[in-house]
Amino acid sequence: MFRRQRSGSVLCSSCGKLVGVRDPVCLNCGRRNPGLWGFGSVLRGLGRDFGFTSLVIGACAFLYAATLVTDPAGIRGGGLFSFLSPSTGSLFRFGASGAIPVFGYARWWTIFSASWLHGSILHIFFNMLWVRQLAPDVVELYGAPRTVIIYTAAGIAGFALSSFAGLFFGGMPIFFLRGAGITIGASAAIFGLLGALVYYGRRGGSRHISGQATSLAVVLFVFGFIMPNIDNYAHLGGFLGGYAMAKWLDPLQPEKTDHMVWALACLAATLASIVGSVLS
Repeated sequence: MFRRQRSGSVLCSSCGKLVGVRDPVCLNCGRRNPGLWGFGSVLRGLGRDFGFTSLVIGACAFLYAATLVTDPAGIRGGGLFSFLSPSTGSLFRFGASGAIPVFGYARWWTIFSASWLHGSILHIFFNMLWVRQLAPDVVELYGAPRTVIIYTAAGIAGFALSSFAGLFFGGMPIFFLRGAGITIGASAAIFGLLGALVYYGRRGGSRHISGQATSLAVVLFVFGFIMPNIDNYAHLGGFLGGYAMAKWLDPLQPEKTDHMVWALACLAATLASIVGSVLS
């Protein structure tokens, strides 16, 4: 199943046209190394998104369970929105971000890891629903490697902005302007996916895609200002980060081998941040 193909033909990982597995360039779209070093068939077997959506859902579920098991005595359960909430110490241990970890403890790498942690059963349930809904759409427009880059960059931008806001505005009397002392969740990256869809609509002239993504982002932003304990700065930073990264990657240009390399680097950096958080 995971054997490398060394001869014959495969489908180009960008345009889907038939190419030789050893061809250096796709003659149809110009992508370099269209056979992905002979692993193109294996990756396509994981789905159009190369298994990224399943990876996010599976990894988030595993880490959520790990934060509960690590400190079972600290699990909170009072109220619908805090039911089965891991302890703050457990979330900190696995890589929660915010002003306290980033500036108080110099754990700057947590801006990578926080997107993969969640604070309650409802928190992870609804975030994973959004990932399952939005990630395949972004993959269809940008391809799997660029989607990974956008998702990671949006999480970084969101938690960086939230951490700075928590440092400078943590004492604000209005709860939605305070920033975050400790913050987690995939919603920053999810807003980045919305930002990427908005940019694609503007770049490609699709008012339907841009309008739907913009409307959804506005609704979720408003919801964040109504509900307490919502990290609005992470949402804003995630949206801007996803939009900016989508603009830099340019969805109307074919994917490049560099995108795959950067996607793998994003996943490796995220894994390193989580492992580093636990070990430190």
